[in-house]
Amino acid sequence: MNVKIYKDANAIGIAAASIFAGQVIAKPDSVLGLATGSSPIPTYSRLIEWYKNGTLDFSKVTTFNLDEYIGLGHDHPQSYYYFMQENLFHGINVPADKIHVPCGTAEDIDGEGKHYDEMIAQAGGIDVQILGIGNNGHIAFNEPCDEFPMGTHKVALTQSTIDANTRFFESSDEVPRYAISMGIGSIMKARQIILVATGSAKAQAVHDMVKGPVTPQCPASVLQLHPNVTIFADEAAAALL
Repeated sequence: MNVKIYKDANAIGIAAASIFAGQVIAKPDSVLGLATGSSPIPTYSRLIEWYKNGTLDFSKVTTFNLDEYIGLGHDHPQSYYYFMQENLFHGINVPADKIHVPCGTAEDIDGEGKHYDEMIAQAGGIDVQILGIGNNGHIAFNEPCDEFPMGTHKVALTQSTIDANTRFFESSDEVPRYAISMGIGSIMKARQIILVATGSAKAQAVHDMVKGPVTPQCPASVLQLHPNVTIFADEAAAALL
């Protein structure tokens, strides 16, 4: 696990985007694993900039997102599909049929999870996966629990995650209570993982991820076992390291 500490989120965005850029330049048909939330936005902004100035071409890229709220359709303003369109896909040239986000309105969520993992495998696996980290150490929507879930699955969100996401909704009552998420096993199959953490609220989770025991009570701690992980943290998030 390689930990890199930067002054602020903008510097992290440049560094993380550089990894994606290098991957796409070296392998134009790369499979990219993407995340939502505030942490990756500076990275996505930089990728859009580099596409628009001609540095990058995403026309052969395939993408897979980590998760989606159950019950929200693609056109819902708080769905993760909508988030990705607004914060990345509107500004680059990934073909629409190569963009994949778990379907939160599928009638059979378990079947959707299995199908999603099959699509990733058929695409050749994820070359680079970007992650954020929750205040409680979750990655994707894999909440602290008694074991590491393997495949893409239905998750009951913890109250701390609901509280953290309330800022995106009119009230906490509107925050979905369930999500469909890549499992820890799915994430760990990515050939390279980068995780972005910013702000003092993430400091304990970052400490537990890097220096704590590997335990499903801090799902991100499993990244200690991956052979190619880089943690990008700002000074506030890295304060306890």
